Amino acid sequence: YQLSVSTEDELPNIFRDIILALVEKHKQKVVILIDEYDKPILDCITDVSTATTNREILKGFYSVIKASDESVQFAFLTGVSKFTKTSIFSGLNNLHDITLEREFANVCGYTHEDLLHYFAEYLDDVDLDEVKRWYNGYGWDTDEPKVYNPFDVLKFLNSKKYKPYWFESGTPTFLVKLIQEKDYYLPELENITVDESLLSTFDIQDLPIESVLWQTGYLTIKNQFSDEDNCIFYQLYYPNFEVERSLNSVIFRNYFGNNSVSLSVHVSKALRESNFIELEKLFKSLFAGISYQYSEHIKNYEGFYGSVIYAFFKGLGLNCTIEDHTNIGRIDLTLQLREKLYVFEFKMAHHNESPLQQIKTRKYYEKYMNQGKEIYLVGMVFDLNSKNLSVFEWEEV
Repeated sequence: YQLSVSTEDELPNIFRDIILALVEKHKQKVVILIDEYDKPILDCITDVSTATTNREILKGFYSVIKASDESVQFAFLTGVSKFTKTSIFSGLNNLHDITLEREFANVCGYTHEDLLHYFAEYLDDVDLDEVKRWYNGYGWDTDEPKVYNPFDVLKFLNSKKYKPYWFESGTPTFLVKLIQEKDYYLPELENITVDESLLSTFDIQDLPIESVLWQTGYLTIKNQFSDEDNCIFYQLYYPNFEVERSLNSVIFRNYFGNNSVSLSVHVSKALRESNFIELEKLFKSLFAGISYQYSEHIKNYEGFYGSVIYAFFKGLGLNCTIEDHTNIGRIDLTLQLREKLYVFEFKMAHHNESPLQQIKTRKYYEKYMNQGKEIYLVGMVFDLNSKNLSVFEWEEV
């Protein structure tokens, strides 16, 4: 703008001087557009000291917008996260948050109609259902159409190859670390229910993992409902196959390191062939490689081992369901392949109960008898001392 302002002053003062100089030069109010307003914090979110310092700098910087109200026609801020107003916008209390407003539910992605209209010339021989499965699914209002990730769509249409383009553009290292620190039960990612206030909570010293996952795009809104007091709740889930597979794959590699990559191929092959002798060896090898960083406390519970296997299967892109409901109980995990179905039950050794016998007694498999698939029952028992698989039993229905 060919302005003359001092750059020796503090940032807020420089920002204020630019606003005032623009108003003086053009005799009209300014419009302020800020993209990635939170980047200086997110870039060091695991370094609390630096993140806190950057937050305080930004708080002073953004307070200039409120202080310059008479000189500002319009201000628009976008970013990944939604920090509490008291933590970063305490001086900017006239913001209007449009994150969950219906009118703006489709501004952050392509609708299916957008895809068909604007990219028609690129869609020859494209399986639209498969594109939707990989890259659609993001939603901020349950009554509005879900949107596609624009980055993924453009990359896919250029190469016509299904890959996790968006996910690979920035691996969520801090998320994996957060999941590890909180001993989070991974299968809960499929069915999280939170209240409205949790989606608005994001601060450096308080990082609710559900809020972080939602705000950073690894979960999205599936359903919205209210209780008798008209309090709003949201059900969250994975937006699409790309995120579901990629996030679990990264988490699983964090459990097992590089050892998991080569074993994945062998486990997939053994499952397709129903080679249980090989599967037992492979699972023992996998659990022997669990990182020492994970607390010994959570290794004492069958839920931990179920969570690990769940993340492993999801990371392979397999169709598995944790705590699968039947009319007489819950299956610990079901795994569906094209022609085969596996029913898994997990136990700790001190329970003195056969997991395979439990499956047969409660007839968990009957839910899937009409699918025409080969059905296999698998019981896995884990030992408290070795922290590994001690019994691996199976049977075909």
